[in-house]
Amino acid sequence: MKVSIRTISKVTGFSPATVSNALNHKPGVSPKTAAQIVRVAGEMGYQPQNRIERINFVVARKTGSILDEGEFHPAVMDGIERAARREGMPTRYVTVDLETPTAQDQIEELCRDKSSGLILLGTELKEEDYKPFYDCEAPLVIVDGFCFHKPIESIVISNESSSYMAVHYLISMGHTKIGYITAGDIIQNFPLRRRGCEHALTEAGLSLDEKYVMHVGTKLSTAYSDAKEWLSHDPELPTAFFADNDILASGAMRAFLERGIRVPEEVSFIGFDDLPLARLTLPSLTTIHIHKHDIGNMAVQKLLGQVRNPQGYTCVTHISSNFVIRDSVARV
Repeated sequence: MKVSIRTISKVTGFSPATVSNALNHKPGVSPKTAAQIVRVAGEMGYQPQNRIERINFVVARKTGSILDEGEFHPAVMDGIERAARREGMPTRYVTVDLETPTAQDQIEELCRDKSSGLILLGTELKEEDYKPFYDCEAPLVIVDGFCFHKPIESIVISNESSSYMAVHYLISMGHTKIGYITAGDIIQNFPLRRRGCEHALTEAGLSLDEKYVMHVGTKLSTAYSDAKEWLSHDPELPTAFFADNDILASGAMRAFLERGIRVPEEVSFIGFDDLPLARLTLPSLTTIHIHKHDIGNMAVQKLLGQVRNPQGYTCVTHISSNFVIRDSVARV
């Protein structure tokens, strides 16, 4: 027998209007009441239209060189779980290793499951890596990545404007010889951050001198060892560095301190991400705070929006950041 809203109303004791509002996630119902109604409806086998049963958080891995060092995706996952819990839905953490032969079959299975929504972590992905998701039948939202060749709902960090803000701050503190610590273009975010840096410099009548660009590995250990190697050649130093992320900044900063270069008195540093590490370095690292939990929450809302109120378009949403001033920048 088909379970109706009126049947659920009789079992729970709430009015049909309240049950309807709760099941359709409309305002006016307390979270406690809504959770009770959703639970009873699920137990009775209620099958509403425009509904998914669960959310899959899909972490697509290539090298793991960025994912393994940072704490971005665990925080995003936490935001997803909290938002999904409020909606009465379970979440599942799925890792897809794109370097394995079974990755294609795994992606196809996920994309065919219309009963689940997909939130895809795009941190390590480039354009060609999105091709298996082009014709995804399940609702799909990309976080920390975007696709050029197919319109897919996405949430991205405001990389360019965030790095512009950081370098503009260095300039306001009197720095004119500003260097860059980079891991190259291994992820989509890094070239955008460099572009924001160059924008701020150009606006101030300055430029990024390649002799001040330091290329390092993506892990804390390799950032440290590569910066140590760079310093062994006694290069001319800028008065400040902006780094692609906190890992690179912290590793390089340690190499500078070990060489007897005072931070920030002689060389200042700014990172990106605001990892817990940034608060623990000596000096503590000035950086850019990313709203990781909010990205997870927003992804859930966008996913449910596709299901409950489908539109004929998609959006790439840029989430802003906050600049966090600590102790690693000195005024010149």
